[in-house]
Amino acid sequence: VEILEWCARKYGTRVIRIGRYYPSSQTCSVCGHVWPSTKDLSVREWTCPECGVYHDRDVNAAVNILAEAKCIMNRMEQAKDA
Repeated sequence: VEILEWCARKYGTRVIRIGRYYPSSQTCSVCGHVWPSTKDLSVREWTCPECGVYHDRDVNAAVNILAEAKCIMNRMEQAKDA
């Protein structure tokens, strides 16, 4: 993480950390439904039981991580402006 943060500073950007236990692969990136059955790492693909959207585990997690990082950045900006 330190190397990643060093590289980010070098290129004028930053690293946003999300919570270690954020359920990125268990949360539907479309409707937000959390499906705990995907905790099993052998589950590589799943369909949301709430909205029916098909997910690749890793792509869905990446979408959720990006969205969470954007929320954290927005909160940081709002706190700075307050």
